[in-house]
Amino acid sequence: MEVQQVGRFIVHSIFDRLSDNEIKAYGLAELERPIESLVEIACLMHDMGNPPFGHCGEDAINRWFSKHLNDLTPMRRLLQELPTSTTDPILHELCHFDGNAQAIRLVQSLHRFNLTYSQAAAVLKYTRPATERAEEVPQDKNYLTKKVGYYITENRYVNALMDELEISKYCRHPLSYIMEAADDISYCLADLEDAVEKRILSLETLTEHLKRTFAELEPDNRPIKGRHCFDALLDNVYRDAQNDEISPTHKFFIKLRVEMVHPLVNHASEQFTQNLEAVFNGDLNRALIEDNSQFHALAKTFKQVAINHVFNDPEVENLELQGYKIIGGLLEEYRPLLDLDQDTFQKIVRGEGRKLPVERRLFNKLSRKHVAAYEIALKEEAPVNHPTLWEFYLRCRLLQDYISGMTDQFAFDEYKTLLVSD
Repeated sequence: MEVQQVGRFIVHSIFDRLSDNEIKAYGLAELERPIESLVEIACLMHDMGNPPFGHCGEDAINRWFSKHLNDLTPMRRLLQELPTSTTDPILHELCHFDGNAQAIRLVQSLHRFNLTYSQAAAVLKYTRPATERAEEVPQDKNYLTKKVGYYITENRYVNALMDELEISKYCRHPLSYIMEAADDISYCLADLEDAVEKRILSLETLTEHLKRTFAELEPDNRPIKGRHCFDALLDNVYRDAQNDEISPTHKFFIKLRVEMVHPLVNHASEQFTQNLEAVFNGDLNRALIEDNSQFHALAKTFKQVAINHVFNDPEVENLELQGYKIIGGLLEEYRPLLDLDQDTFQKIVRGEGRKLPVERRLFNKLSRKHVAAYEIALKEEAPVNHPTLWEFYLRCRLLQDYISGMTDQFAFDEYKTLLVSD
């Protein structure tokens, strides 16, 4: 919800900055409310594709497929039969699961939300299809394509979206820049607040880390808000928090958000309007607040402190190790479904796999929604000119859909159930 609120705030700030001539030239007259609505929807949906355990879960899925995909029985046969030019794009995609691409898949193929093209395009943060490698993309689009944007299953949909909205190849919808900035601004403090609540850091220690890191990134100490420098703002926030007898931590982060969000929002809106032509064309090859300004240093400060003093905490690292073990373990337990040949798997899908009790029971645990998406895609025109390869790809995608759709707790419970562990 915070990302949604910040997104709305940025939209208002942008329209306050735009001149009447700019509003007229870009066809934005009377569109502030519709654009605000589009941005809010994008902000609410932007991380819906994240798997359990977040980025750790993404990495665990990709590590498992990178290690085992070539050894799965159907894939071994396909690698012997087909040229690498046919198999490589599919192999590359299956080893590059990404929450951003999964969000587009959820929108279009799994939940089948009835979104307009503009609503879906505002969620499309990265614009590289998963079958392509980052090094294949022109350098002037390397930021826009640094991560996977969508899978081959959504390729036809994204191409239609791009054509309808007249978005050039590897470019973005303008509103995705706002969604990205809202996300960057909102979450720069979330991990630090978590760390203080879990007593990984004290408010005093956090304040010192923030001051020291900002000084390293921004030695000129340019003002952040009016004439006030970062150190002075932090001292003021810390002092006010200490005077709160009930919840100094809550007071600290409420006040810090007020002091930091406003200047970052203003800077994001300023960058949007100053780069209006590039943003409108969708080819601004960076995030709005990543411009080597003091505001860029401010956002980096919060992230850097989290990396250096939170994510390497033993408790946090233990949770991440558990996440790797759980996701990898679940994939290993469901591996029998991927080792079947196509005909045998189809028998299980049709409810005929009586001679395969383990595989049949594993299949019955899968979400009906995910199985339906698999069956629909199998009936549609395949973008891959080899039916067996396409079916196996969809089966792998089915398993990734199921596991990535779990919550942390459900994944943990499912892992314990399958390993018969109390």
